[in-house]
Amino acid sequence: MGQKGKEIAKLDHGWLINELSKAYAFEWVVHYYASLASNVLSGHRTTVYSKIFKKAAEGEFEHANKIAKRIAELGGEPPSAMEDIEKLAGFGKVAFPKNRSDTAGFVKIFLEMERHAIELYNDLAHKTHGKDLVTHELAEDLLAEEVAEEEEYENMLRE
Repeated sequence: MGQKGKEIAKLDHGWLINELSKAYAFEWVVHYYASLASNVLSGHRTTVYSKIFKKAAEGEFEHANKIAKRIAELGGEPPSAMEDIEKLAGFGKVAFPKNRSDTAGFVKIFLEMERHAIELYNDLAHKTHGKDLVTHELAEDLLAEEVAEEEEYENMLRE
């Protein structure tokens, strides 16, 4: 980030980079699990749900990239070790349904992840409001996407 860009971010950059690193890590974890889900599903609706989870994995990858860019703009570096990413994500272990055709079970896991992301970005948006407009806008954009994704998963459970 340029000098003026750093000056206008009126938050401790170390704290902010740490918070963004948590978000980055979480997006990578969701990306991984969505990608994995798209490959391990079985049953009569496999094609439909595999595409949904593959698209979700791509979206989470985009989120991670946007966050990584912001971390770099603030003078930081995103976490690079997978073990650090898993710890920073703050979500815990994910256990897919033993029955790989339990699409509702998979959807419930991702619904829970979306809700975690909503809390994460809502908190970040509040804490950066009026203090770091660039990060605040990023948090708002990601929050809006996560809210829409939560609704999509809820709708899938109603089918």
